[in-house]
Amino acid sequence: MNWINLESEEQLNEIKNKQGNSVIFKHSTRCSISMMAKKRLDMDGDIVPENLSCYYLDLLNYRNISNQIADLFQVHHESPQLLLIQNGACILDQSHGEINLEEVVEMI
Repeated sequence: MNWINLESEEQLNEIKNKQGNSVIFKHSTRCSISMMAKKRLDMDGDIVPENLSCYYLDLLNYRNISNQIADLFQVHHESPQLLLIQNGACILDQSHGEINLEEVVEMI
């Protein structure tokens, strides 16, 4: 996976205003379930189209960005959590064991 670190409100606004698809993965570096989900995502990264922007949010260091994600995309906060954003709207919200890149790719 070619992760883009999500560290600012400006990046979040770019995702919201972008035409096309983006993925946001919210990861807690202290959670074993989150670590397993990230490992699965990294292992399956070869199925992700090259033009898909994949953002990685370190939840512990950027909790305020996580709160903004919940508000901006009208999703309940979870960790780990994977969101598929299409044309500024969240069209897929996965958490914990539901996180599945194949489903994301099918929806693109």
